[in-house]
Amino acid sequence: MDVGSTLLFVLAAVGVVVVLHWVAEKTRLPEAALLTVAGIAYAFLPGPNVGLDPHLVLTLVIPPLLFSAALDSSLLGIRNNLRTVVSLSVSLVLATAVVVGLGFDLFVAGATFAAGTALGAAVAPPDPVAALAVGRTVGLPSRLITLIQGEGLLNDATALTILTVAVSAASSGDFSAGGAIGQFLLAAVGGIVAGLVVAQVVRWIRRWRHDPLTLNAVSLATPFAAYLLGEELHVSGVLAVVIAGLVIGHDSSRFVSGASRLQVNAVWRLVDFLLEGLVFLLIGQQLPTILDGLRHYETSTVVIASVVSVGVVLLLRPLWLLLTQLLPQSLHTRLGGAGEDEEDEGGTSTTRRGHAEERLSWRELVVLSWAGTRGVITLAAIFTLPRLTDAGEPFPDRELLQFCALLVVLVTLVGQGVTFAPLVRALGLRASPADQARLRNRARSAAVQAGLDRLAELEREEHDAADDRAIAALRAALEGRLGRYRRRLESLEKADAEIPFNPQYEAALRVSREVLEAEREELLRLRDTGRIPDSSLRVLERELDHQETLLPARPAG
Repeated sequence: MDVGSTLLFVLAAVGVVVVLHWVAEKTRLPEAALLTVAGIAYAFLPGPNVGLDPHLVLTLVIPPLLFSAALDSSLLGIRNNLRTVVSLSVSLVLATAVVVGLGFDLFVAGATFAAGTALGAAVAPPDPVAALAVGRTVGLPSRLITLIQGEGLLNDATALTILTVAVSAASSGDFSAGGAIGQFLLAAVGGIVAGLVVAQVVRWIRRWRHDPLTLNAVSLATPFAAYLLGEELHVSGVLAVVIAGLVIGHDSSRFVSGASRLQVNAVWRLVDFLLEGLVFLLIGQQLPTILDGLRHYETSTVVIASVVSVGVVLLLRPLWLLLTQLLPQSLHTRLGGAGEDEEDEGGTSTTRRGHAEERLSWRELVVLSWAGTRGVITLAAIFTLPRLTDAGEPFPDRELLQFCALLVVLVTLVGQGVTFAPLVRALGLRASPADQARLRNRARSAAVQAGLDRLAELEREEHDAADDRAIAALRAALEGRLGRYRRRLESLEKADAEIPFNPQYEAALRVSREVLEAEREELLRLRDTGRIPDSSLRVLERELDHQETLLPARPAG
């Protein structure tokens, strides 16, 4: 395509992403599934298609998406559930790769164990984007969100390492279990070290520079720096990106100003929105090319390979989760000895250390089993299969492996994605809004009380009359906020699972929005009549925008 056609194609793709985002909000259907179906529909229309360049995806698309997800994840939450996260992101990925390999070796005519394992490694890692989007909408409990996030962050590194070993074995015909384990450990440990090094560099930069533009540029560059460092050291670049994102996200509250944090978060939301949308459109467009490569295979071979691939992916995950929950309680102890905050009978926050991970309920097992949607990492991985082996022969069953990978993506992304929200609602598994509101109001009250305590310390220090007036004014404002939080908490303590309707609170929100809108209209009138310049308008508008961000978001739809 020429430049004009490429630009038109990109604009059309962005338009589709925006429209389907609106459709998803209105219909509550998963956006990823809608985009994939739209990509398939476009692929069969006359006109150019965009091929999937796996190396471009792994280098330019996967790092920022993983980094953004890591920034939004909980390092403490993952550590507190590390046994389950490692079980899903390492052990289950390895088991899936091996079982798919065995299935191909036993049931698919002419297929080899190494080639099947390469497919198994590609289809093993779930892409949590679709599941998390639905999970947050329906209000999944925070522990399940953490498990889905943690698995999605760490499983890609496991899968890509296994894929590398399997491709090497299929190409050369030589496989060493000891060498494979050593290669995996080296890639994992090296990736962790590379991620920690990049995170430390970013920490130094944050201490040296504080302006939002610099920190935003550094944030955008970080995932690529971590990935390239890992690849240059021949370790897991994907794991380096994830570790860097987890550590940097954990430190952001300490080393980043509020203005920088607001801007960085806004930029990453936009990056996620566009990259995820374009990636899911791209997935659907690969269908005609992959179907074209199946002409040389018997129908029975394609059917058997498809059943093995999809069957292992759909059945092994719930079986694995069930078996790991049946392990002795002594094996459920959290790694690292870290604990979660909980309340004692008097309402005091305490921390459990060395406590065993709480077993998943049957409803949580069902939801977590159905959260295994596959995505772009699966297709990017399978498209990296070489066309020729080391001996110069065609890579065994390359087109068949690509078809099976795409089929797994479509079945899980569309099938599981569309049915995930109804399943969660049918099981009644959702976090209590009242519990979340109580938790946040306690935290707000504690934060305001810490501010009042600091004011009392400042008041005891030597200062002038201006300081006295400033302290008194700020104390009055803080005490007013503390009173509102405590009154809200009192009503929440009497609530059951739902947040009680508070007419005064709703009226205050409505009035606040109307007042802000009136202020904004007046500023525009002053600008339009030439009484203030546009530069002043933008400064004053920004002040109103920050006030508006403190109000709860309007309900969707």
